[in-house]
Amino acid sequence: MSSAWLLPEHIADVLPAQARRIEELRRDLLDGARGYGFELVMPPLLEHLDSLLSGAGRELDLKTFKLVDQLSGRTLGVRADTTSQVARIDAHLLNRRGVTRLCYCGPVLHTRPDGLHGTREPLQFGAEIYGHAGLEADLEVQELALDALRRAGITQLTLDMGDARIVRGLLAGLSLDASMLAQIYAALAAKDQAAMDAASAPLPDAARQGLRALLRLYGGQDVLQAARQELPAHPLIHAALDDLGWLAQHLRQAYPDVRIGFDLADHSGYAYYSGARFAIFSAGTSDALVRGGRYDEVGAVFGRNRPAAGFSTDLKQLVAVAPVRAMRPAIRAPWGEQPELRAAVRALREQGESVVCILPGHEHEGEEFACDRELALVEGQWLVRAL
Repeated sequence: MSSAWLLPEHIADVLPAQARRIEELRRDLLDGARGYGFELVMPPLLEHLDSLLSGAGRELDLKTFKLVDQLSGRTLGVRADTTSQVARIDAHLLNRRGVTRLCYCGPVLHTRPDGLHGTREPLQFGAEIYGHAGLEADLEVQELALDALRRAGITQLTLDMGDARIVRGLLAGLSLDASMLAQIYAALAAKDQAAMDAASAPLPDAARQGLRALLRLYGGQDVLQAARQELPAHPLIHAALDDLGWLAQHLRQAYPDVRIGFDLADHSGYAYYSGARFAIFSAGTSDALVRGGRYDEVGAVFGRNRPAAGFSTDLKQLVAVAPVRAMRPAIRAPWGEQPELRAAVRALREQGESVVCILPGHEHEGEEFACDRELALVEGQWLVRAL
């Protein structure tokens, strides 16, 4: 018999210590995004399913919880990713002509966790630029993503890049059904040569050899040169390699301590990516902390096909690997009815201080707060002194 207080698998309460760290990081990242000119939006937690999954692909569909709206009878979805919602806001609610920079931070819900110890309720932070097709937008979201990890105190970063156009160039002009495409992408993700040989067997030699080459095209700057030699001379492929080289050059200049690499077989994530894409890792982590890239088609289903680039990350995941910050110092104060005492406590709080009043009968509690001072009655006046 299950206990009423047990939560579903991979769903957990966030207790005070972790909640404090998550909230502090959330504020830092939103401040950082505002410093780049991004505006905060707050999409709803659930929407009509056809809107929520527009253009997102099967992977996001499988991650999405579905339910029936008791008011309309239509099927609703609880968001598993926020990008399509922000695209809808850009297309229909803001409808601006020029560049729009939007950021968000809120929970998403997944039907299954991404890993053995993962949560099904990530707290997703993301930022997106709409309206600019140039690489300047790609570079800006990559820089903001790196700055976000630095604000979290996470170091020893590796930024790996790839491009969705490379596989599209290899398969251009070929008629492939959804099942074959899924097998090819699965083989690329696993870097499984046997699986790739089986999946690509019906394809022409050039495409088959190009897909096999992708499995070993990962590493440093030399990967781009090797790709030019081993992959077919298709315009999409050459444009992708040129763009990756440009982005890497600028990132190395701005972030000399960040390792820049390439993984041309990495196509994990959602199906809406259309150009350069990236993932950021930290030493000691096997899963990407940030994923992002260009997804110019994401707004097409909303009737406004605008260039778009962005990234997202899970604040719960970041807090789990980030160094613990020192707690903000607080002031310990006695509880009392004296007007002077109560006025002194209010004045300190108005100055931005954290004042913990010890309630009657709990004089030996309060250790969970970093009280380094106390409010004490000294010669008839309430004064703050060091503990």
